[in-house]
Amino acid sequence: MTTRVIIVDDQAMVRAGFAALLAAQSDIDVVGEAPDGAQGVELSRRTHPDVVLMDVRMPEMDGLEAARRLLSPPPGVTHRPRVLMLTTFDVDDYVYEALRAGASGFLLKDAPPADLIAAVRVVASGDALLAPSVTRRLIADFAKQRPPTSRGKPALRLKGLTERETEVLTLVARGHSNAEIAQTLVLAEQTVKTHVSRVLTKLDLRDRAQAVVFAYESGLVAPGE
Repeated sequence: MTTRVIIVDDQAMVRAGFAALLAAQSDIDVVGEAPDGAQGVELSRRTHPDVVLMDVRMPEMDGLEAARRLLSPPPGVTHRPRVLMLTTFDVDDYVYEALRAGASGFLLKDAPPADLIAAVRVVASGDALLAPSVTRRLIADFAKQRPPTSRGKPALRLKGLTERETEVLTLVARGHSNAEIAQTLVLAEQTVKTHVSRVLTKLDLRDRAQAVVFAYESGLVAPGE
């Protein structure tokens, strides 16, 4: 199964480098490039990629607004790609907002080439890129900068989870992988995957990225814990 990818970045050298790296993979097909968010949205609507690599800071329309438009399309537009945000900075103000908008994660532009390839595959498979330790710190930082303003409804939704599912969600929100959760709770990794799937279904969440945001906004997890 080939993963269709487009690259949206205002730096031509970055686009060319990423495109060459990804196109060399037998399971990845780069179907287009765009220099800003507005053109990226238009390109995505034409090419229907599985994954959009989206730079955060761009002229005309930034990556956050472009991600919002792709992930909350107008009536009549049914295609919703997975969006992987690209950032130059270790801490970028837009990243938390991008996750809230529905992005499936983010990657630092100076990450090793193997990490970029792996990130595309992870996001294309329907998972979220939230395992690296740097992500745990970033998510906590953004949650701290933007304290929850509407905990009522999310908190009520938590009541639909079992005690074990709540434990699993808490560990997901702290950036733990399924293997780490399995070790912490003394469970089989497949059992953890089942719990994660049930949590997403019960809370009507698309992936782990949305689960992290939900956990902070419901008050289940507090920054710095």
